[in-house]
Parts: sequence; C-alpha cells; structure tokens
Amino acid sequence: MQRYFEITRKHSYSLLFALPLLVLYEAGAALTSGGRSGLRNGADVLLRMLLAAGGVRSTLAFTALLLVAAAVLIARERRREPLPLRGGVFAGMAAESVVYAVLFGFVVGGLTSWMLGGGWLAMQNGSLEKLPLLDGIVLSLGAGFYEELLFRVLMVGGLLYAFTHAGVSQRGARIYAALLAAFLFSAFHYVGPYAYPLELSSFTFRFLAGLAFNVLFILRGFGITAWTHALYDVFLLIVQGGG
Repeated sequence: MQRYFEITRKHSYSLLFALPLLVLYEAGAALTSGGRSGLRNGADVLLRMLLAAGGVRSTLAFTALLLVAAAVLIARERRREPLPLRGGVFAGMAAESVVYAVLFGFVVGGLTSWMLGGGWLAMQNGSLEKLPLLDGIVLSLGAGFYEELLFRVLMVGGLLYAFTHAGVSQRGARIYAALLAAFLFSAFHYVGPYAYPLELSSFTFRFLAGLAFNVLFILRGFGITAWTHALYDVFLLIVQGGG
C-alpha cells in the first residue's frame, strides 16, 4: 500500500492519469462550440492569454505544448526510474478519485453550512447550471485539468518553492501556500463570463474547497486531484439538474 501511494504521485502515473481529461475537454469544446473557441474554462483562458504573449496562440499549439511538456517530464523520470505501468494502479487511482469526489461536497459543504448556515447545494448557485448539460460537463472536465494545473501545480507549487527558499520550514511553507492559494482559487470564480455572484457563503465554500484541493494535491499529486475536481463538478452539475 505504501508503494502504491508513492508511485501514484510520480509523473509516470499522475500525468498519464490526468491527460485523458485534457483530451476529453478539448474534443468536447471543439464539438460543442462547432469549432469556435467560445466554450472555455476560465483557467484555460487565463493560461492561453499568458502563453499568447510568448507567441503560442492556436488551440492546437497550446495543447501540443502541454502534451510535449508532459512527455518530457515522464521520459526524464523513466530514464531515472523505469516504473512498470500497471492497469490495476490506474484503476486504484480512478477509485480514489470517485470516492474523494463523492465525499468532497458533503465534507466541505457541511463545514461551510456549520460555519455560515444554509445548504451546500445553494452555495453553488451560479452560471454552469444555466448551460446545456453537455456544455457543463465539458467545462467541468476543463476545470479539473486547467484549474488544477493553474492553482495547484503552478500556484501551490510556486508558493511552496518561494516559501521554502525564503527560509520557511517545510510544514510552514505547506500551510502558507495552501491558505494563500485557496483564497486566490475562491476569488477566481467571481471573474469572467461565467462568474458566480459574490456571496460570503459561496466564497467561503470555495475557499474551503480550494484548501481541500490544495491538501489533496500536496498528499496525492496532480492526477488524482484533477480527476477528483472534474468528477465532483460533474456530480454537482447532475444533482443540480444542469441542462
């Protein structure tokens, strides 16, 4: 069991497990938007804007860049440690993600309800449920991949690096990075074309959700966190009767 928890955090498993989210999201976005770029997750749009400044503008180039980066990381790791890829391990990661996704809303939502009052589903009122169900699912898949890439890999990872190199202890760096990134993650949901109405209850819910995702990322890595996020959003969309 300890070996399972160790290897599932490595690129050979974590990145390969997350990449189907990227493929499904890009394929779904192309199909539902009729080839236009209108249906996009906000974190995806923000990353595209940043990369566009460096000359990477097309969807194909952007996706290819992500795939090449993942391939390089996996190849470098496998040269050092050629792990055997086993279907049972990926099945275990999928089961973990489903369990975390099902428990997620009840734990975080219950805590928010206890703190502020109100139902956890009511705290999620926003714009996704106004979209057709398929569009909402596509955006949920995009949220799983791109929001975790932006807020966990880049932001939490960057903050951990910054705090650690500033002389903060490893434990302190994890706490500060998790709290700051959770605040920014929550605030992100209130900007852009699919922004939610700003309310204390929903902001608190998303802060606690971001904090939970940050802890999950630190403990279990990118792949499981990305799928947990995507599946949670899909489950919530279905429960709320999207479409």
